Amino acid sequence: MKRFAVFVVSAMLISCDYFEKKKIDTESILQEELKSINWNDVDEYPTFALCDSVENKKNCFETVVRDALNKKLAGQNIVVTEDVSDTILLKLHIDNLGVLTLKNIEMTAMTRTQIPHLDSLLAHGFDSLPKIFPAIKRGQQVATEFQLPVVIKIH
Repeated sequence: MKRFAVFVVSAMLISCDYFEKKKIDTESILQEELKSINWNDVDEYPTFALCDSVENKKNCFETVVRDALNKKLAGQNIVVTEDVSDTILLKLHIDNLGVLTLKNIEMTAMTRTQIPHLDSLLAHGFDSLPKIFPAIKRGQQVATEFQLPVVIKIH
């Protein structure tokens, strides 16, 4: 009988460990999931309401931004001493609320010398943009950054 009681007690101790469930930490699951997401690639690019019916929303977005910049620059009387032909790169940031920020402008030294106020002209070119809808990643609005090339030709 003693042997049977010892056997039952040892079986219960061993079996309790067998049935013990591991607690799942939701924070660790979230962190693992966040690591697996490629945040540089979004499901939907930022867009404007007028781009809703267009198939390629990214191209539509870039076209609307370029058109706004061209309109701003066309309304300016820019005088240069030498011809300017340059492709400048605008680094744009759109936060998860759709607020656009011009982070950086890359241009040649000659363009900067010929048009010293180009930075402010480009920055104010975004003032006329319609409401921006932010990028979407897994159903969530997310911030994005991208570079937009803009060709400047003044003769």
